[in-house]
Amino acid sequence: MIIELGHFALILASLVACVQAIVPMIGAHRRWPGWMAVAEPAANTQFLLTAFSFAALTYAFVTSDFSVKLVVANSHTDKPMLYKVAAAWGSHEGSLLLWVTLLSLFSTAVLFLTRRGLRDIAPYATAVLGVIAAFFLLLMVGWENPFNTLAMPPAE
Repeated sequence: MIIELGHFALILASLVACVQAIVPMIGAHRRWPGWMAVAEPAANTQFLLTAFSFAALTYAFVTSDFSVKLVVANSHTDKPMLYKVAAAWGSHEGSLLLWVTLLSLFSTAVLFLTRRGLRDIAPYATAVLGVIAAFFLLLMVGWENPFNTLAMPPAE
């Protein structure tokens, strides 16, 4: 169940990243403060969703959930716990998910640090970060999905 929730959070994060990429940019261009204000909740929501998704992937590795194709390819039950945790970002799909989680954290940090000053460029900066995050999230949802499951999971 946690794997499906992690995959759903990844899909929602990709939609939120698209909103973060488009709405603040249009708001800044047309000087609509309501649309520019969408950047902050979108960045925060994107960070929470990607962090949950990465935590779900890490949980799959820690519990040796062999229904997940990525866990089957990169882990086994005898592996020490430290290596199981590290295996979550040791693969291509897992490292993409970690990278986009950190990118969404930086988007949130940009908005937090520019809360008092530089409000003119904050919508542009978060929109650019949203475009980059949307690209990688859509890549993960479409082709490099870390939550692909197997119909017949192996026992070991």
